[in-house]
Amino acid sequence: MKADTRTPAEIFSGPARYVIPLFQRPYVWTQADQWEPLWNDVRTVAEQVVETLGSYGGEATIPPHFLGAIVLEQQWIQAGFIPVRNVIDGQQRLTTMQILLDAAQLVAEQHGLPIDAKALEAVVLNDRALAQHPDEVFKVWPTDRDQDAYRAVMDNAREVPEELSTSSIASAHAYFVNEITEWVEPDGDEEKCQRRISALTRALRGHLRLVVIDLEPGDNAQVIFETLNHRGTPLLAADLIKNLVFQLATQQEGDLKSLYEQYWKPFDSNKWRRDVRQGRLYRPYVDIFMNYWLIMRLLRDIPADRVFTEFRDHVRVAQLPAWEVMRDISTDARVYAGLEDLPWDSPEGTFYYRVIRVMEASVVGPFLLWILRWSEQQMPAEQRLKALGAMESWLVRRMLCKLTTKNYNRILLELLRELDQGGPEIAGDVTEKFLARSTASAVYWPSDEEVIQAAHNVKMYKDLTRGRLRMVLEALEDKTRDKYAEHAHCPRGSLTIEHVMPQSWSQYWGTADDDHAARQRRDHLVQTLGNVTLVNEYLNPKLSNRPWTDSAAISDAVDPAFGKRTLLAKYSTLKLNSEIVEQRPASWTDEAIADRSTTLAHRLIQIWPRPAIEVQEF
Repeated sequence: MKADTRTPAEIFSGPARYVIPLFQRPYVWTQADQWEPLWNDVRTVAEQVVETLGSYGGEATIPPHFLGAIVLEQQWIQAGFIPVRNVIDGQQRLTTMQILLDAAQLVAEQHGLPIDAKALEAVVLNDRALAQHPDEVFKVWPTDRDQDAYRAVMDNAREVPEELSTSSIASAHAYFVNEITEWVEPDGDEEKCQRRISALTRALRGHLRLVVIDLEPGDNAQVIFETLNHRGTPLLAADLIKNLVFQLATQQEGDLKSLYEQYWKPFDSNKWRRDVRQGRLYRPYVDIFMNYWLIMRLLRDIPADRVFTEFRDHVRVAQLPAWEVMRDISTDARVYAGLEDLPWDSPEGTFYYRVIRVMEASVVGPFLLWILRWSEQQMPAEQRLKALGAMESWLVRRMLCKLTTKNYNRILLELLRELDQGGPEIAGDVTEKFLARSTASAVYWPSDEEVIQAAHNVKMYKDLTRGRLRMVLEALEDKTRDKYAEHAHCPRGSLTIEHVMPQSWSQYWGTADDDHAARQRRDHLVQTLGNVTLVNEYLNPKLSNRPWTDSAAISDAVDPAFGKRTLLAKYSTLKLNSEIVEQRPASWTDEAIADRSTTLAHRLIQIWPRPAIEVQEF
């Protein structure tokens, strides 16, 4: 390959097209991170040019400003056509440079001298007489997702359509037009304005530098791309994967346009590229999927920072056609994307809500993807629901009993291997037996007795996150409701947790002040399952620390003179609360809490059952 330092005038003057292949990522630069720093640098250079205009040899003293490197690959074009180079790397800066040049050209056309407007147009547009297609007039041509917006902003003759105005391309163009207009001050001194536009034109054309790397025949574009973007790159793992599979498709003489439209186009959307929370970190949605997909396919742990390298090695070893790899990824991606749209009251939707969203058990992602990727002909619905039910029960019971999550990665990988060996036809049976057969603490599926004991002993309010405890109470509310109820399911994620006997119970709920042990027992008891319920956010502050009955509220001069029981009866529609109100009209005591813990615990083991399976190998 050959590397040269060139100015924008040298790169863009004369007929030339720099085409960004469709397998490159879309335009993603932003104002804070790239546009604003670039404009500040360009403005500084332009102001230096302003000071030297008219002085002999003054511009020669201005140091050039380097913008970085671009990698180009010459394409074979028939004689008489505009020369084309594919942009292998640097498409973000090359696209931004053209947007900036066009924005300056627009301002020059409106407020500057004709010579400056023409000088800038020459580095933005090809001679229309040479273009075989209208789009060939553009010297840079972006990837598919950005073409409509790019075409619109580069046409000074019309306004950008509203549906394209919020795109990154249009936003960048508008930003540069506004900044340039503000700097040249068109409403002030006309001569000063024209002088600044001339200085900006000179700065943009001749005082910026890019390192242009031209690949020669035989150079491996993919290896060079990976090397330039290795370590610390803002590229997503999915961007590197995309480049790899389309380079492979090129070598296999595949129809790139068709492959992109059929299999890859959705991955360039904002939905797939957005950051989502995974544990304490935020990762791109598409990279999380790629991570899960590789784990599911390779049946081994894939660290997040090795997604691309593991994928690359997998493709090289398997030697699969590029179209087949893209087809498989696309098929499973539809399953993964559909998780967020599952009916919230379906078993699959309930599993996703409870396990993935609330419990944040991302380690289960590859398992869920594997279970849901099969058609009903391949995996009977009964087996799918059995697998999901077993996994949810195993996770929730272990959570309630405060068992470790330390080895979940290893456990889920072992399960995936056994599922892969057994096949989708018996996935539910395999999952149940795998989770039930071990007595080791890291894998153990807690028994009914242990769940009941945990309901009495574990300080659920203190030891579970609010979201997880709310999810458990929501499940209990669903279980309490009759199947013929008008609303069969409790609202999810919107209710707040309320202590029936308040945490600050001493003011109205009394116990022997000198009995330290009794006070400690009650402090523990108020945090257990039997003493917590759900209410809406408006009722929660009304309940506060007030006593249980109206008579106690009157006696203690509480304003308004209503007890908690009356407020729950009047304002709460939850079955959990109507049970408390009906069963405890006179008092809510330590014994009542213990009794309710037992009642709710028996419902828990019905919601999340543990099958009675003999421990055996299979």
